[in-house]
Amino acid sequence: MELNLNQNAFLSEAVVLERPNKLSLKTLQMEEFKSDEVLVSVEHSGISTGTERLLYEGRMPDFPGMGYPLVPGYESIGTVEKSGSESDLLPGEKVFIPGARCFGEFKSLFGGTASKLVVSCKRVCKVPGDTNEEGTLLALAATAQHIFSNSTEYKPDIIVGHGALGRLIAKLAVLNGAKPIVVEANKERRIGNFGYEVIAPTESKNLIGDYVVDASGDSNQLNNLIKFLKPNGEIVLAGFYDKPLSFDFAPAFLREAKIRVSAQWTPNDLKEVCRLFTTKKLDFKDLISHRVSVGSISDAYEIAFNDSSCLKMIINWKGLS
Repeated sequence: MELNLNQNAFLSEAVVLERPNKLSLKTLQMEEFKSDEVLVSVEHSGISTGTERLLYEGRMPDFPGMGYPLVPGYESIGTVEKSGSESDLLPGEKVFIPGARCFGEFKSLFGGTASKLVVSCKRVCKVPGDTNEEGTLLALAATAQHIFSNSTEYKPDIIVGHGALGRLIAKLAVLNGAKPIVVEANKERRIGNFGYEVIAPTESKNLIGDYVVDASGDSNQLNNLIKFLKPNGEIVLAGFYDKPLSFDFAPAFLREAKIRVSAQWTPNDLKEVCRLFTTKKLDFKDLISHRVSVGSISDAYEIAFNDSSCLKMIINWKGLS
């Protein structure tokens, strides 16, 4: 696809998935700037090891905006460079951007991994001026917050999976007064002081609770999750599953098990985690394990998807935007 430049248009360096397993950095022209939009110079963006991996490997189900070539990403933090006449944001203010749709013929699912973005002022979330790379975790935190959105009384007993999402769910559970136990197979992810207990699957034989959350994204876990339930207990599926889910009926029948899918976060979820982040009740710095400059973009995705020690990969756009 050739770039037809408009001299009045804004240009951006963006990660482009040209097709499954084919990734590059391209200069793209953004769509015309509207009065309710802002132009943001991106400083950092994160890589999702769930949805973005499905995009990269060509396994993502058919969602609106799906198709190649596409610009991925919904975890960006940056500074407002220009603001439209109807925007309430000012140049110089720091914002979180959960993706954008500003690249014309290039698909945007989710369109946020780029050096500059044009996005509606209503879509971004203003954050403190000293926010750095850790601000990229706000979308994942909103995903974690969404499991609590049905009830302020929701307190998970057991969380399966101690990656970045599992840790955020556990952090929010503790803030809500719960004392969750996290089950994690990877020994490296059990090391540390977390403010909650993390155990191996071999230690979970007698574990039982009313509320069980899966943050592993493993479609083969459902029978194990059911075994953790008390009668009338609830399982929340917080991951994204590209394979069919199945379970043995008898154990679920005996427990009258409930299964709930926690879907896409809402603006209210993002608003709540922004509040917790701004007031320093929720911290993300311990979740960032790997960092690369934009010049090492291919390595970034390879590590994020295939290195089990990688909790969150951050791309540094400074110097480009």
